[in-house]
Formats: sequence, structure tokens, C-alpha cells
Amino acid sequence: MKDRIDDAERRMDSAVKSLGGELASVRTGRASTALLDRVEVEAYEQMTPLNQLAQINTPDARQITVAPYDPSLTKAIEKALQESDIGLTPNNDGELIRLPIPQPTEERRKELVKVVGKMAEEGRIAVRNVRKDINNELKRLEKDGEISKNELSRGQDDVQKLTDASVARVDEMLAAKESEIMEL
Repeated sequence: MKDRIDDAERRMDSAVKSLGGELASVRTGRASTALLDRVEVEAYEQMTPLNQLAQINTPDARQITVAPYDPSLTKAIEKALQESDIGLTPNNDGELIRLPIPQPTEERRKELVKVVGKMAEEGRIAVRNVRKDINNELKRLEKDGEISKNELSRGQDDVQKLTDASVARVDEMLAAKESEIMEL
């Protein structure tokens, strides 16, 4: 039974970390290198993550800079940035690519709050699905006579505690992201 509880904890942590990555990629008006985490560039005849091809920095709160390690890849990186879903227009000076971050309007910030709210709800659902799977496994073990009713009850309580802790982490992440979005 302990293996099942450990599996639940690992899967719930994975769901929360996945949500953290998704939330980090939401553009809030403040420069963050995480915005470029999912950008891939066609380089050396294969798709390669941008962060393996260039140094990415945030010199100030309104700009991201991308300095390719190999200057011959500058055009390919610029093209990948333009075609990505980040919604930023790169400025290339030949050596450095600058991505200015525009200040979102009040309306856009409210839209973003709704978007991150939906992401958080999906994270909560993922955590609850893990709880459901583990509880079903525990019930099957009890039905097969491998664990007692008391062990089943204890296991379900442990799984519920893990679920509550994971949902609380999701809520904390959501609150932090919402305040970041609404900050001027």
C-alpha cells in the first residue's frame, strides 16, 4: 500500500510541476526567460530547444535578449521566434535578438487571469484524477483481500491529505500568478 501512496505523491507532484511550467510560459508584461522555454529552432538539421543554442537574458523588466552561441543561427532563431506562439516581435541587430515586452492593457490582464484560472483548474483535475486512480487501486486491493478495511480507510485518508496539499500548492501558484498579472 505504501508503494501506491508514494506513487500518488509522485504523480501529484508531477501534475503540480507541469502546471508551474505552463503558468511560467504565460506572458504577463514582465520579461521572463521562461517565456521562451517551449521555443524550438531548426538547427543542424534537427529541432533544438532555443536555450541550448543561445544565451537568454532579461536585462530589464520589459525586454528579453537572445545571444546565439553560433552567429550563423541568428536568422533561424529569429524565424523560430516569429513563428512561435509567444506573440512577441524580435528585433535583430545582427548579433543580438531583442524581444520587447509590451505592457498589457487592463482588458488583456483580465483575460490572462481567466486563462491561468483555467490552467489551475486543469491542474486540480489532474491531481483529483490521481486520487481517484489510487483510491480505485486501494479498493481493488481490499476486495482481493490483500489489505483490510482499516488499511483501506487509512490509505484513502493519506491519499486525501496528499490531494489537499497538492491542491493548496496549485491555489498558491494561481494566486501568485494572478497578482503578477494584475501588477502594473
